[in-house]
Amino acid sequence: MDRDYVLAEFERQIRRADGEVLIEDDWAGVVASDLDEATADGAIAGYVARFAELGREWEWKHYSYDKPADLADRLLAAGFAPEPTEALLVAVIDELPTEAALPAGTTLLPVTDEETVEMFVKVHNEVFGGDYSAVGRKLLEDKESQRGFVAVAEGGPVSCARVEFTPGTDFAGLWGCGTLAQWRGRGLFRALVAHGTRAAKDAGFRYFQADASDDSSPILQRLGFVQLATTTPFIHP
Repeated sequence: MDRDYVLAEFERQIRRADGEVLIEDDWAGVVASDLDEATADGAIAGYVARFAELGREWEWKHYSYDKPADLADRLLAAGFAPEPTEALLVAVIDELPTEAALPAGTTLLPVTDEETVEMFVKVHNEVFGGDYSAVGRKLLEDKESQRGFVAVAEGGPVSCARVEFTPGTDFAGLWGCGTLAQWRGRGLFRALVAHGTRAAKDAGFRYFQADASDDSSPILQRLGFVQLATTTPFIHP
């Protein structure tokens, strides 16, 4: 993989495609910026004032290659709090496995109705903490650009993942791939990634992108993903 080329395409096609700011029902924040040492502090103060009108928490999504080099320190000084850093990973879809065996006694279901959405959200909430009901609703409302999957065992959901398709780009995204603690280490993560890869390949995408935690990054890199950078969510209350 030509890392510089793929990172530049990620910036052009995904990160900056909709501008610098994104405001949705369940998320708001700065997704990209073009700053330098002279403009950074003023821009940060301007965004803080702008987002104060929303009356809710928001995020500055910082990437390790963002400028100026001390942007993270400036965000801290402005009252932001960092969440755990994740790895920006990208893989060439044609180079990823599309088959992986499920553990005995498990079944993989597509998220297509209220029942499977409820199972998906239940796993999501337990693995990642918080309330992800809005994510579940989007899976039903926007079936063209997203696919959700949930693994079921012993009568209940144990693992889930979501694939997001961005029309008009080369990139599909892998999100929310998580497994209940007692079911980890049995191959569910790899099976969900393979299933998502197959869906992205069938839809005609070239690259698979993920923001991966320290737990999932090594697994994804063994499967063929390449780390291009790191990204840290800076949260403003």
